[in-house]
Amino acid sequence: MSGVNRRVLIGGAGAGAVLAGCGSTSSPGTEAGAGSTTAATTGTATGGALAKAAEVPVGGGVITDALVVTQPEPGTFKAFSNLCTHQGCKLAEVADKVIKCPCHHSTFDIATGAPTGGPAQKPLTETAVKESGGTIVIA
Repeated sequence: MSGVNRRVLIGGAGAGAVLAGCGSTSSPGTEAGAGSTTAATTGTATGGALAKAAEVPVGGGVITDALVVTQPEPGTFKAFSNLCTHQGCKLAEVADKVIKCPCHHSTFDIATGAPTGGPAQKPLTETAVKESGGTIVIA
């Protein structure tokens, strides 16, 4: 290893592994009762169907490939980025009227995307959605 300090190389590799752990995506967890879900639903952020309205529980939501779709009140649907604003971890659960990050336990309000706990300080980015024929689509 010409010109490279072995300790720096090894230390740098360790730091990379630690940072990778902070920013890695997590698989959805298990369901946590009424109004909660972690089921991933196929959807796109380009105008396609995100979820069936019947799949989005009142007071909860579903996590799609691109967004978290919630139903804070009957008939009101919201969608937010599925990445935590703290360090970019994939959000993994919607339960008890909050969206939960598995990495550092940040939580976000299902109606506004505002942080309600943990280290996250910025709200989730909202995407306008609507219900059309029983399906949630980007508005």
